[in-house]
Amino acid sequence: MSELAAIRGFKDILPGQSHLWRMLEDKARDVARRFDFSELRPPLMERTELFQRGLGEATDIVEKEMYTMEDRGGERITLRPEATAGLVRAVIEHSLHGSGRPTRLFCLGPMFRYERPQKGRLRQFHQLDVEVFGDPGPQVDAEIIMWLHTFLRELGLSDLSVVLNSLGCPQCRPVFRDSLVSFLSGHRQTLCPDCDRRLDHNPLRVLDCKNPGCQTVVAEGPVLSDFLCPDCRNHFQGVKHSLDVLGVEYTLNGKLVRGLDYYTRTTFEVHSGNLGAQNAVAGGGRYDGLCARLGGPDIPAIGFAAGLERLILLLSEQNQAAEPGPDYYAAVLCPEATEKAFALVQKLRARNLAVAIDWEPGGLKSRLKRADKAKAAKIIMLGSDELACGEATVRNLADGEQKRLPLDRPDLF
Repeated sequence: MSELAAIRGFKDILPGQSHLWRMLEDKARDVARRFDFSELRPPLMERTELFQRGLGEATDIVEKEMYTMEDRGGERITLRPEATAGLVRAVIEHSLHGSGRPTRLFCLGPMFRYERPQKGRLRQFHQLDVEVFGDPGPQVDAEIIMWLHTFLRELGLSDLSVVLNSLGCPQCRPVFRDSLVSFLSGHRQTLCPDCDRRLDHNPLRVLDCKNPGCQTVVAEGPVLSDFLCPDCRNHFQGVKHSLDVLGVEYTLNGKLVRGLDYYTRTTFEVHSGNLGAQNAVAGGGRYDGLCARLGGPDIPAIGFAAGLERLILLLSEQNQAAEPGPDYYAAVLCPEATEKAFALVQKLRARNLAVAIDWEPGGLKSRLKRADKAKAAKIIMLGSDELACGEATVRNLADGEQKRLPLDRPDLF
């Protein structure tokens, strides 16, 4: 291995898989168009304060995972660990919420967190983020889940499940929080070290711990749905009814929380049965207070993020990893054929056909091997015999059918 190998947790996306990334991104943009969402491309770096205020000082991301540095001007800046805070900042800064209609945005790109690399989880990872600003109703919550459901279904993924919960609001959640802290304090000696710390700073995160001992304790504790105020309860009923109308199946999980402080009311995840213990491929929820927390107007909002690396793993496991080959491989069989091959290849490419070629002349046997390695559908053979007739020999590599075509009629290829 080279001494200058890639940094741990940072991975090259090689040619054999880049087509899957293009497919994911193209499908995301297609679904966004149909659901009336516009693309916003925020910068990779933001002021550190944005994430401290937006995500919460007591979150694992802010405490342990951010890539933060001081620039030459003495300002502390951070590689974005997630996209929502930056999107909210852009909405406020550019007054994107003032059109009179809800603002519907999405973005695609890399995020950065310093955590232990594992299957489908890297230190530079990529996400699709989809957000709606300015609509407080339960219908848009269901619509955003339908957006995600449509995207995953049209990718051809299977063994997926939607998990749903409500986190309440600033009026009813503190009552649940107090009840949870009181219960967990009586079992503190059973909690893992992380949850012992969370109990003092972010107790709802204990509900999400994967430690078996913590899960056993939590299973006996209070359930947030029992503490919802009438408004939150009605909102959640509206979300469920809208999902039923849309035909989206879901399961309820009263212990489902998100790792960031800004979530309120509806929260959801999509799980895959093919990823092991860390099985969430996408998740999100409502964050009605975040815009105001970051200095903007009090705009209701909801969104989700989907990890592209995990989706790539699922696509690969479902045999969608093969990259299609070119339409043609052009075989130059003698030096005199180079000029004719050059002209023909460019004409075919101008007709939106994919053509591979190695310009150095070679024997037919070696060029057939190269055409097969390139996964070409057909091979175009140009040798002295073809030149004498002003033609090219074209062979279908699937069935061996072969024919001659005139070089001056690229429309026939």
